[in-house]
Amino acid sequence: MLGFGAIAFATPWVLAALAVLPVLWWLLRVTPPAPRVVRFPAIRLLRDLVAREETPARTPWWLLLLRLVIAALVILALAGPLLNPRAAMPGGGPVVLVVDNGWAAGRDWPARRQAMEDAVAQAGREGRPVIVITTAHPPGGEKIAATAALPAPEAQRIVQALTPLPWPADRAAALEAVRGLPPGGSTHAVWISDGIGDRTARDLALALQRLGSAEVLDDLAARPAHLLLPPASEGTAFVARIVRADASRPEPVTVRLTAGDGRLLTRQTIAFDAGQKAREVRLEVPAELRNEAAALRVENDTTAGATVLLDERWRRRPVGLVSGRPEGENQPLLSDLHYLNRALEPYNEVRQGAIGDLLKRDLAVLILSDVGSLTGEEAGAVETWVRRGGVLLRFAGPRLAQNADTLVPVRLRIGDRALGGALSWSEPARLQPFDAKSPFAGLRIPQDVTVQRQVLAEPSLDLADRTWARLADGTPLVTAEARGDGHIVLVHTTASPDWSNLPLSGLFVDMLRRMVALSEGVAGPGQAVSLEPLEVLDGFGRLIPPPPTAFPIAGDAFRGETIGPRHPPGFYGTDEARRALNLTSALTTVDPLGALPPGVARSVYGQRGEVALKPHLLGTAMALAIIDLLIALALRGLLGRWARPRRAAAAGLLLVAAGALSGVPSPVRADDGFGLKATAETYLAFVRTGDTVLDNTVKSGLDSLVEVLNRRTAVEAAGSMGVDVERDELAFFPLLYWAVSPSHPPLTDRARTKLNDYMRHGGVILFDTRDQGAGYGGGGMALRQLTEGLDVPALGRVNPEHVLTKSFYLLQDFPGRYAGSELWVEAREGRLNDGVSSVIIGGNDWASAWATDRNGQPLYAVVPGGERQREMAFRFGVNVVMYALTGNYKADQVHVPAILERLGQ
Repeated sequence: MLGFGAIAFATPWVLAALAVLPVLWWLLRVTPPAPRVVRFPAIRLLRDLVAREETPARTPWWLLLLRLVIAALVILALAGPLLNPRAAMPGGGPVVLVVDNGWAAGRDWPARRQAMEDAVAQAGREGRPVIVITTAHPPGGEKIAATAALPAPEAQRIVQALTPLPWPADRAAALEAVRGLPPGGSTHAVWISDGIGDRTARDLALALQRLGSAEVLDDLAARPAHLLLPPASEGTAFVARIVRADASRPEPVTVRLTAGDGRLLTRQTIAFDAGQKAREVRLEVPAELRNEAAALRVENDTTAGATVLLDERWRRRPVGLVSGRPEGENQPLLSDLHYLNRALEPYNEVRQGAIGDLLKRDLAVLILSDVGSLTGEEAGAVETWVRRGGVLLRFAGPRLAQNADTLVPVRLRIGDRALGGALSWSEPARLQPFDAKSPFAGLRIPQDVTVQRQVLAEPSLDLADRTWARLADGTPLVTAEARGDGHIVLVHTTASPDWSNLPLSGLFVDMLRRMVALSEGVAGPGQAVSLEPLEVLDGFGRLIPPPPTAFPIAGDAFRGETIGPRHPPGFYGTDEARRALNLTSALTTVDPLGALPPGVARSVYGQRGEVALKPHLLGTAMALAIIDLLIALALRGLLGRWARPRRAAAAGLLLVAAGALSGVPSPVRADDGFGLKATAETYLAFVRTGDTVLDNTVKSGLDSLVEVLNRRTAVEAAGSMGVDVERDELAFFPLLYWAVSPSHPPLTDRARTKLNDYMRHGGVILFDTRDQGAGYGGGGMALRQLTEGLDVPALGRVNPEHVLTKSFYLLQDFPGRYAGSELWVEAREGRLNDGVSSVIIGGNDWASAWATDRNGQPLYAVVPGGERQREMAFRFGVNVVMYALTGNYKADQVHVPAILERLGQ
């Protein structure tokens, strides 16, 4: 590499070609004269023609200079110029690239990947091989090992294929891999760190330094990692704890609660103060929405550690009711089940039936109201169910007083204590304040709550420890015993007003809620069997189908400690009874990287400022070459009225000035020609991203889709047009296809305003993040950055009844070049825009599936479904266009049979 201050050249030997410029000057200075047109009136006139010798005209000096500038720009571009080049890496041996790709790396992965690619590119310029070591175990569970010393292009392919993984990094294993490298004082190590510290971080940095030299690149806590711990339930609210890695600065953090279809249920923002490492956030949810909660996420923190999946343990828990009284014996207001139903239904799912039938389904709490002795089969089933985490809640009554079995927390006296009886008190008893160790601690006891009758417990040494509530005279009112993972609780009075007016009070509701909260959510025989993976989290905290490397988990080993390559966090079990395995069930603390050994450099990735000038120089050379071509045509008289060189030169200067001023913002309006073309016929539009390959692919795909539309539907479209959202008018197009590119520049306020107006006035934008296929990556992050400031509505997954599934073809999924990505639309479309969602988001890369060459042959293979999948991709495209053009008419037509039936026709 050859450097000149702030500019360096990666291949400086190419600069020797500059010596050829004088030769080019000599070769280009002569140009033949323009041909003369001589009319040939007759043969006899030839004798009057006098042949004369002509000398060629010289090329104007300014045209020679232009051509020399073009040649010089090409030579300089091929020399690989770099602005603000990085200093050469120490040593001359291989470069060891250590990459943290555990859960904490997902929050800023595009920037980390760019840092890796920059390090490998610099090693390639210096002619040094690269050794790559990752600190997280691969998905297959293989041992962490260093690659061989690879050439830079091969190492670049490995780096581009890396993705963050949803389990913790194992730096101890990475340390062993580093220690296994051959010693060499000329090795340079680059550690792309996730900023998280552990017991082996300093040892790893020291081992890298001993290879020769070492530097650590991270974000220096500009975006600290967060852990979101599983929440606790307090009524209808979720109370979650957030732990951050770095507490050196204040920081606002927002937590989002979403439903299973992606709808936002609620969000809450809290502010961390400097020095504050953990905080609690409380999210209030209406009781009607609580069962829809599926996930808690820290906003803008795309990691598995900032995501908590919610299963039945956090939802309205199913409660089974069994009464020992015959049905119809009492009036409704005297029935024990009536009061239990009224108290439980606002907060739980209440089921009634026989004990055996209830235990066959998922159940959190089983309530037996005045049920005496159970059969041996029933008692065994209930006992097993309780030990697996269920809560058995029993209410006393005449039957239990006479026929108590072993499924009670304490031994009971036969009979009961009644007002005016042998074991009685002279007046109804009130309750004592609840003990601090009782689950009912803190509940206010109304003065009018009294008990006239109860079942008494036999005195024992542990009776006080098993008592949760007492009457004023000290006799137990509620006793409990832990059995296995569950509890058996006995209320020594009835669930109806027969023995007490407690069921008529609000205290009864609060006590039931506290007792239901003891359950783990769902207990049943399915907990001990193997739980198959249903959906798992990837390194960006997104739910994806389980990979082949994910294995089932035994129900009795379902703990956070099992998380790893074989058991990634996610949902396990069955669709009817799924269990959430969260990373933060076991990982509850996170610390910053901390101090490094002396001599190990530490800096921020992405802030070194190196810029490759090659693309800019080649682009400028191409523009000047086009100008040179126009001038050459003018000199030869082939441009009509522009044949004069001075006019051609003026036109070239205008083009150069236009190019120079293209970056200066100025008021613009839609080009008249553009508007006339867009309004003359129907066109599908796509957003030009600046990526030539991507834009050409999208245009080819939309043109192929237009051909399919014209053949199969009544749509008469002329083709596709590319639009610049900064300059062009968008109102001419019903559908705008936007292939998200990570290199797309941020939108200006003008563009955001135009896009918001487009969506509010009936336009449909199909965002294709293209991140379903391996190798793209980062599409979701790029989309989030691109849509910042846009008025994007609340989104939800497309359900099987959505109009998009039947606007022309009947579809069940929406594949493109790839399959598996969810399709997102407005959660509640309402009557605006004729019921059509203004935003459609997916990641299956549909344009690549549609794209064909001039001969009609597909440009890209589709996986995994082959040509059948390509056909389904075209059908999806037809459905989207019909959806954008016709609105929700299909949703109305599906009700026609029912309407005709009601009319009697």
